[in-house]
Amino acid sequence: MDPVDDLLATMRIEDARYIRVEANAPWGVSFPPRHLARLILISGGSCQLDSDVLARPQRLRSNDCFLVRAGVGFTLRDADDSEILDCDDLAAQASGHLVRVGGDGEPTRILSTRFTFDAVAAEPLFALLPPLFRLPPDDASGELLRATFELIEHESSANRLGAGFVMGRLSDALFVQALRTCCADVGSGSVGWVAALRDPRLALAMQELHADLSRSWTVGELARTAGMSRSAFATLFKERTGDTPLSYLTTWRMYRVKVLLRETPLSVQEIAVRVGYDTGTALSRAFSKREGVSPGTWRKTAGAPGERVARS
Repeated sequence: MDPVDDLLATMRIEDARYIRVEANAPWGVSFPPRHLARLILISGGSCQLDSDVLARPQRLRSNDCFLVRAGVGFTLRDADDSEILDCDDLAAQASGHLVRVGGDGEPTRILSTRFTFDAVAAEPLFALLPPLFRLPPDDASGELLRATFELIEHESSANRLGAGFVMGRLSDALFVQALRTCCADVGSGSVGWVAALRDPRLALAMQELHADLSRSWTVGELARTAGMSRSAFATLFKERTGDTPLSYLTTWRMYRVKVLLRETPLSVQEIAVRVGYDTGTALSRAFSKREGVSPGTWRKTAGAPGERVARS
């Protein structure tokens, strides 16, 4: 399985909520940092986007769309001097999936979805995403996002049997579409595991490594898989991922360990065999070095069910 597909299957969206904002100038809405991700589409009109993660405010227009990583706050408003209201206060006054805000001036229409995830399963993917990512509005992916938003909006207003279920599945698809666009952008000229997957010289070795984390990989074996010399492979791998091949392998093994600790009753010894360690003791030593606690302690505390995402 492709590592991205594997991650998406593992991280499962636990909750997705949709809301439509009908705003008329003057208006402003703040979205404080929360343990959830947001995907916003400006479906009509225009507004100003501001956030601590941006160098300066940005003007958004119809069809502009952006993805916000968990833990990142931002503000939308029609003008610099408009009063700002908290999104949670507005949501409490919502009529179904519709929120109205502002006066009687120029209209702006905003479609918003928010998503919560298991913190462990989402960790590798959120680590590579920028805090706030504007998606291209005019390419095929932008058209697909808008079409999915429209389907969600149709279900929310039709109030038909099973509408909530359909909206949930469409929201899942919407988030994956946005992630796919982000990953494509991150993979071009950036540093990280997605960038390495996008490099044809490293792709096969990356896929083989992810397909069998339990194998006793060496840098030489990975280099042969890539059809490169050991030194050339190690250098290129570090350039693309920002990490050495074996340190990278350990990182993904530890991620898999945490998923197995959380999702299965397997013993540490059984998990060790699945991720490439000869003994539970060897795994415990490596895990404690990376995480600061033993696998058993992690399972009882940080890995307890109910922890929600995500990485800020």
